[in-house]
Amino acid sequence: MREEIEKMVAAGKLGSKHVEPLLELTGSGYCYHRSWGFGKITTVDTVFARFTIDFTDKPGHQMDLAFAADSLKPIPATHILARKAADLEGLRKMAALHHLELIKVVLGSFGGQATVDQIQSVLVPDVIADDWRKWWEAARSEMKKDGHFRLPTKKSEPVIYQEQQMSLQDRLLSEFKEAKGLKARILIATEAMKSFADLSDKAAAVNTIVSKLNEEIASHQRTQTPTALEAVFIRDDLKAAAGIEGTPDEITATQLWGQDTSLVEVLDGIPAPKHKQVLESLKIANPNGWSDVVIRAINEVPAKQAGECATLLINEGKVAELQEALARFVNHHTGSTELLLWLAKSKGDHYSSLMTPELFRAMLTAMERDQFNEKKSNRLGDYILKEANLLKRLIADADIEVVKDLTRALQFSPVFDDMDKRSLLARIVKLHPQVQSLISGESTRQQEVPLVVSWSSLEKKKEDFDELVNKRIPANSKDIEVARSYGDLRENHEFKAAKEEQKRLMSLKATLETELNRARGTDFAAVRTDVVSIGTKVNLTDLGNNQNETYSIMGAWDSDPDNQIVSYLTPLAKSLLNKPIGTEVEFEMEGNKKHYRINSISPALEHSTILASNPADTASPDVGAQS
Repeated sequence: MREEIEKMVAAGKLGSKHVEPLLELTGSGYCYHRSWGFGKITTVDTVFARFTIDFTDKPGHQMDLAFAADSLKPIPATHILARKAADLEGLRKMAALHHLELIKVVLGSFGGQATVDQIQSVLVPDVIADDWRKWWEAARSEMKKDGHFRLPTKKSEPVIYQEQQMSLQDRLLSEFKEAKGLKARILIATEAMKSFADLSDKAAAVNTIVSKLNEEIASHQRTQTPTALEAVFIRDDLKAAAGIEGTPDEITATQLWGQDTSLVEVLDGIPAPKHKQVLESLKIANPNGWSDVVIRAINEVPAKQAGECATLLINEGKVAELQEALARFVNHHTGSTELLLWLAKSKGDHYSSLMTPELFRAMLTAMERDQFNEKKSNRLGDYILKEANLLKRLIADADIEVVKDLTRALQFSPVFDDMDKRSLLARIVKLHPQVQSLISGESTRQQEVPLVVSWSSLEKKKEDFDELVNKRIPANSKDIEVARSYGDLRENHEFKAAKEEQKRLMSLKATLETELNRARGTDFAAVRTDVVSIGTKVNLTDLGNNQNETYSIMGAWDSDPDNQIVSYLTPLAKSLLNKPIGTEVEFEMEGNKKHYRINSISPALEHSTILASNPADTASPDVGAQS
């Protein structure tokens, strides 16, 4: 073939730079194009200087030899792609009988190493059409014992083939010593635990691993307590398997819990399979107060972890305490969306008493709290929409007045869009047809968003409404009657003015009714300060003039510019909400662009002059009944 190619070079059909690439391509018979993928060279036409190539999606494609030399990468016949094209059935038999031989072929095709995803992509579904996960676990188990393969501790790292064989124990200890960080060492120690039966000198291996883990646990016990606790777990598991006693200077799980360690932080920092071990170790470390710790945490952890906490409490005979806490979270509307999601999914008898309309009200409140937090997903809302029987479980046997209250709450709630809200309301009507008229009569209110207001401003708004309804509107009615007595309404300016005032007052009444129905009073206690939220005091730097300014972000009707108190509905507050310290924000005010940086965030309660305690009657007035 070299002779023919050189003749084409002499004839000016090819350049000399094309000779070696074309010899490689014709020698292997396989190639790879960056757009068309793998191809098999079927013919070489030396007369017209072109290849005929069967690409996966372009069979019989003809390509100029010079272009082929520049754009194609030769694929050797030993490459997995070439083997698939030449002998797919042989590879399938190899996959069934000789896992490691097939893995070796794949790794050789990628220069001796490849990630699990790369291996899967070239084998599935052509070579392995059945359960990939099952096949890979079997192959992985064989690679651990073989000695030629180095397995990754992370999915993003490659499987490596090495010519020099290394025993499983030597490989694990080598990887353990080379690992960077305690997390990486825990993964390898865990692998050693899984392969414990295959270690050649179990005591020596465990002593080496335990010694290093003890050093790392000591240095991480205060700065990374969850990781240190996880290391204690695997250390103790290895020692128990090897029959090795602990030493007096070893840091124990009980000591780590004694540092006022947060259960929420630990559960968040340790993989889910270890959570049961976490809870058991807490129980041992704090035999008298562990249940209180678990109950407090159950409202702060994801739904799955809430279930784990509940299971432990039930298994340890703490059912009454659990039920009391859950009832408190539901009835006081303080339950988190994750806790309520777990509760909604629970089917056990322990929670049947909580399956009431009040649970749905608590769900709406929780989702409304989260609506300003961009990092929170609405998993609870998604579940409510997906689980068609949930509302039936909660309201099927409820009193109609309770159902009406729940219906109104759903209509005013901003957490569902119109289509989803209509779907939920339809489910309620199906169970309680009596609420149909309520839904029809208040359909115009469905898009209203609740207003967060201080108790003092809410009381002031109620006073304004009462004065309007009981004094100003009646007085205007009298003015109209007096003006009517003057006769000839066409020229009666007093009558026209009184009617205009009546129109204005009735419009104001409708506005106040809407606002009061939307109002949700609060005392701004326990506000979040990791980001700007309603009820926080924010120190800012105006980057336009480098001057510091401080504002309290308060309720919708709280505005006191002289004291730097602004409503959360103002452009300034909207630009700041949910932003952490250090964030720079821009917004437009009175036609001018403002550019601020957030310096600090703190509760505004003690700085505000507009706050008041929750009044005895915290319910919104039934303003619709006053006219």
